[in-house]
Amino acid sequence: MSVRKISVVTGTRAEYGLLYWLMKEIQSSNFLELQIVVTGMHLSPEFGLTYQQIESDGFVIDKKVEMILSSDTEVGITKSMGLGMIGFADALNDLKPDLMVLLGDRYEIFVAASAATVARIPIAHLHGGESTEGAFDESFRHSITKMSHLHFTSTDTYRNRVIQLGEQPDHVFNVGATGIDNIVRLPLLDRSEFQKEINFQLGKRNVLVTFHPVTLENATAKKQFQALLDVLTEEEDIHIIFTKANADTNGRIINIMIDHFVSKNPDRSVCFTSMGQLRYLSALQFMDGVVGNSSSGLLEVPSFKIGTINIGDRQRGRIKADSVIDCQPNHSSMRMAISKLFSGGFREKNRSVINPYGVGGTAEKIAAVLKDVSMESILKKSFYDSNMK
Repeated sequence: MSVRKISVVTGTRAEYGLLYWLMKEIQSSNFLELQIVVTGMHLSPEFGLTYQQIESDGFVIDKKVEMILSSDTEVGITKSMGLGMIGFADALNDLKPDLMVLLGDRYEIFVAASAATVARIPIAHLHGGESTEGAFDESFRHSITKMSHLHFTSTDTYRNRVIQLGEQPDHVFNVGATGIDNIVRLPLLDRSEFQKEINFQLGKRNVLVTFHPVTLENATAKKQFQALLDVLTEEEDIHIIFTKANADTNGRIINIMIDHFVSKNPDRSVCFTSMGQLRYLSALQFMDGVVGNSSSGLLEVPSFKIGTINIGDRQRGRIKADSVIDCQPNHSSMRMAISKLFSGGFREKNRSVINPYGVGGTAEKIAAVLKDVSMESILKKSFYDSNMK
């Protein structure tokens, strides 16, 4: 059996954290050869040059594809996508992988999928079939699904949705969410170690805030995030850990507002461009809840038996645990959500909450398929129409 070259693409700090254990599985396999292509925010000083974390974790980066321009406007991001297409054309021509692994729905990943399609490189897609109706990631995700040949979904509902899009059922695998592996396998920091690591003292009440722009809305980020900051200002005894927004349209305004809030409230707030998976997951052990509109609040946070306040429409359409509180992006709705988050009845109910995204073991399941699946004629897909069966 010949060794398969598996090219894993990562463009953000969060995405790398979700891919970490799969990369480890591929790296340790006698039948798979790991190639790593780094792009997007990993290569940007503004977002922490997080490719360095990948290297410090013991991985070798095979290609770096520069594509992030110093602009978060629609024009700037579209031009970044064009640069990425050029870069991926060269990278794939040099690496010539047998299979490319892509996760999620960001525009960097859409670009990589487009280049791989033209280069006739099969694609394995993770976290397809999901829905985020408030972001243009929704369209990118489903487009990547149609360009992909193997699919690894996080729930049976999402597996069925990928099949509904015409993908062959025997190439669609429900393996659970990749992020659960980190919770199960990473030795997390204790409270004292964590506080020392982030140089910040937790309080009696603590929340972690991650808020991204809703990219299918026109310039709502500033107004919505200010409403959240106003609520947090009123809750003077809550200590807050902020993680900054991604390189999305209007993301920079959120980051400027975070910096301003922290400068005015240094004793009860701290912010990070990138926490990394270890510090982020360690933080969740000591939080009363997570506030914002990040997918992590729905996929991973329920495993810690704490609440998530999910603001607005960015994650609309995703499957949610009972620990998720949906609220509108306005002051009064957020105030009610904060009250519920800290209520005794809600906290008690969360002790028995079940995470719909699984219990771990995802990386091993994916690696086993990558090793054993037949690649013969995989590029020529037939549309699966269940109505015709």
